[in-house]
Amino acid sequence: MPLSEQEQRLLDEMERNLYRNDADFVAAVSGRGRPNYRSIVLGVLLALAGIGGLIAGVALQLLVVGIIGFAVMFAGVLLAITPSKRGAGAPPAGHAPRPAPTGRSNAGFMDRLNERWDRRQDGER
Repeated sequence: MPLSEQEQRLLDEMERNLYRNDADFVAAVSGRGRPNYRSIVLGVLLALAGIGGLIAGVALQLLVVGIIGFAVMFAGVLLAITPSKRGAGAPPAGHAPRPAPTGRSNAGFMDRLNERWDRRQDGER
């Protein structure tokens, strides 16, 4: 069922506000460029080898072989789905680099979130 014209305008406005007010969130959820195909292929191969080890462990009734096969399969899947950290140093295109935080390096995660919330409520960026 398509959206009505009013709903589409409201959705577009919400998206513009999100891009304008929360660039950090947009940068976090947007694509980080090219995926690392090498780790995906290696992860899939490890997962297939792990499945083979799991099946062999069940067929031979060797618990240790089955557990090792499962661990290898799990590690392969994690390797395949984990995003690459290679391009993490460069900011996404179109975003200005964020200034380094001053004087609050020991502030906790929730404290930083509360500070950001207070600044937004006060109309600051």
